[in-house]
Amino acid sequence: MTTERSANINIGGDEYTLLLTTKATKDIAGRYGGLENLGDKLMKSENFEMAIGEIVWLITLLANQSILVHNLKHKDAPKELLTEEMVELLTTPVDLATYKAAITEALYKGTKRNVESESDQKNAAVE
Repeated sequence: MTTERSANINIGGDEYTLLLTTKATKDIAGRYGGLENLGDKLMKSENFEMAIGEIVWLITLLANQSILVHNLKHKDAPKELLTEEMVELLTTPVDLATYKAAITEALYKGTKRNVESESDQKNAAVE
């Protein structure tokens, strides 16, 4: 896993890598209408339970991306995927607040390269 595209968190004593993949971006877009709507959705959650549910869903989605990549590359030694219930049982609300920063970092790192590539292309066209 390249650290330039990911952020690490600890769940129940095990380290997980949050990774934004094209698949995760597609799933987020399906749920929120796009990455740009994600922040608004998390901040405007009607209640605390809903906000927790969204963060747990995101953590599970992003942490499972690195596990899915591992399983794709290491078919002989697959790792178990996280479930939302596992994340809920192995974390505390205080953990979730910390994970929000890691989610933001993983999303930023996952989209950063695309933004830089686009601006590089625009600059090249102007020259």
